[in-house]
Amino acid sequence: MRIARDGIPTITFLTLCTGAFAFVSWIPCAVMCVILCLVLWFFRDPERSTDYEDGKFYSPADGKVVEISECEHEFTGRSVKVGIFMNIFSVHVNRAPCTGRVDYMEYVPGKKLAAFNPKASELNERNYVGLSTQFGPVMMTQIAGLVARRIVCRLKRGDVLEAGQRYGMIKLGSRVDLYMPSDTVIRVKDGDKVKAGVSLIGVIKS
Repeated sequence: MRIARDGIPTITFLTLCTGAFAFVSWIPCAVMCVILCLVLWFFRDPERSTDYEDGKFYSPADGKVVEISECEHEFTGRSVKVGIFMNIFSVHVNRAPCTGRVDYMEYVPGKKLAAFNPKASELNERNYVGLSTQFGPVMMTQIAGLVARRIVCRLKRGDVLEAGQRYGMIKLGSRVDLYMPSDTVIRVKDGDKVKAGVSLIGVIKS
């Protein structure tokens, strides 16, 4: 099982603690083994691939679709937004929805509302990543939720992302919003379960 690199320090620490408790008593050692297994499960990062096509946008996160709306942002202009809620059991590694160049980044501190709340997009701690693509600007927003404690983004302006490429993660329950051009035909509905880098979210009109 592939593990997200952001989990290596935590996993290493828990492994050392488990080994130390093995010399003390089997009860705390067993408890630490359970905790270690849960942390390993949380930081899992399965290999995924699909036949990516230009003009199609794929899910940037695992989870459930909780919002589909029209909105406007300074980078994307008028766009259509799909919000995806990630619970603690979801794979938390985020992936690029399409190929593009990173031309916009902004981190905004904020509140810790439940990530499935529509207001979380405007009020919670969040990190914007805007891509310039041949079909117009596209943006992903990593949003910290009620129990999320850290947003991880390994990008900088000028980086070029391929569709499905890993670019970061959010630790514990959280949300990712995907902003697409206004002429995108949405292929999901509220309540749908989606997988990062695999599930088709929208298609540019021909």
